[in-house]
Amino acid sequence: MNIKIGTRGSKLALVQTNSAVAALQKAAPEIEAEICVIRTSGDIMQDVSLTQIGGQGVFVKEIEEALLAGRIDLAIHSMKDVPGETPEGLVFAAILPREDVRDVLVTRGRIKFEYLPKGAKIGTGSQRRGAQLKSFMPDLEIVPLRGNIDTRLKKIETENLTGVVLAAAGVKRLGYGEVVTQFLPTEIMLPAVGQGALGLQVRKSDAELAGLCARLNHAVTEAEVTAERAYLRALGGGCRLPIAAYGLMEGKRLTLEGLLAAPNGGEVLRDKVWGEPGEAEAMGRKLAEMILEKGGRRLLELMG
Repeated sequence: MNIKIGTRGSKLALVQTNSAVAALQKAAPEIEAEICVIRTSGDIMQDVSLTQIGGQGVFVKEIEEALLAGRIDLAIHSMKDVPGETPEGLVFAAILPREDVRDVLVTRGRIKFEYLPKGAKIGTGSQRRGAQLKSFMPDLEIVPLRGNIDTRLKKIETENLTGVVLAAAGVKRLGYGEVVTQFLPTEIMLPAVGQGALGLQVRKSDAELAGLCARLNHAVTEAEVTAERAYLRALGGGCRLPIAAYGLMEGKRLTLEGLLAAPNGGEVLRDKVWGEPGEAEAMGRKLAEMILEKGGRRLLELMG
């Protein structure tokens, strides 16, 4: 079976795609794969913030359009880039085993988070990271940052930053572990929805390819990500506020922790629910309702 696989063209995206393709060909040797690099609006518009471009979906929209149009047969996404709602006609056939969900701090002089000086300049393009950092250290200066991991690391010097915050998964997949100053615990930095997980997306009508991809599905990661994405959807997929969620399977119990914050970190709403993996969707909805009741509705109304 010859298939075309769509992906973004960054070094990290290609490393992730090649890894997924190798696993797919091991599970289904009949697959011959051609990798097709697709530039997304998030890749093209590097000089404006993600919220200005449109926030969620800027790294997947063009790839999903190519999949729906039949120009590719399979899309490989970082699940943290995928909006809460999937376009009609597309489905995730597999969620692969998750990498480290945490964020990492990389600083000059290897200064840990708790020892950052007053007014330290920390680079990140993520509202979620900025809000959580400011909630612990209101005097930090958050410097908007875009670009791939290499670009952001270079900007520590070129932009005279104290440091940057990056996803541990990307740092590890690129073999950059030695640059890490500190893995930030989830108590300080709750991850993005789907962080560290890769998804294989196909057309719903392509049952044969969906069946082959399903051989790679990791049930534990699927349950965790399903709960997180249900939480995102229930808050409103296009929400402009910082959102974070972390599903964790321990034995047969699924824990889901969620966060909604004011962009400046002045207010952070956080709560947790427990259940079984089969209840993942319902858990996400329940947690969102709890957060909304705690003050989330008011925060959303303030953002208009």
